[in-house]
Amino acid sequence: MELAMIAALRRLNRKIALIVGAMLLLCAAFILADIILRQIGTSFGGTDEISGYVMALATSWGMAFTLLELGHVRIDLLRGRVQSFGRAMFDLFSMVVMTSVIGMIALKSWPVVERSLSNGSRANTPLETPLAWVQLPWFAGWLWFAVMSACVTIAALNLILKRRHTETESFAGAFAEQDTLQ
Repeated sequence: MELAMIAALRRLNRKIALIVGAMLLLCAAFILADIILRQIGTSFGGTDEISGYVMALATSWGMAFTLLELGHVRIDLLRGRVQSFGRAMFDLFSMVVMTSVIGMIALKSWPVVERSLSNGSRANTPLETPLAWVQLPWFAGWLWFAVMSACVTIAALNLILKRRHTETESFAGAFAEQDTLQ
């Protein structure tokens, strides 16, 4: 059950990553068009502001994909020296810490969004973008990452309790650089 849930979450996060990737490509095309227009003496304006918003959204939504693809950096000096149960415990510990940190980030980002919504805040730029338009999907990305992190933690804990230690490595383990060199 745990591995099926992780597989379903991976498929969903890959679809989200494709959407985020398309968003980044559109942003790059928009910036390129603006650069070309500047050469002929005109400009869209606001490309720096819009690209900043796109990067914030890509970061918050991309974190869950990176988590399930084992792309987050982890120092595994001790982990590699223990058997499967020890590695599973290190993986669980790292997931508990990550879930706690990301949960706190998601929790602390909501007041930012709430304040923008209640004040009708706008960016202090020529575009005067309503900040909630950007902050709501940004917050949703951090919340999604927190939910994904919690799901991975719970799945790892369940497998450890079932004494299926080696299975946790495929979704909560550390991607070892030496594995790619062999």
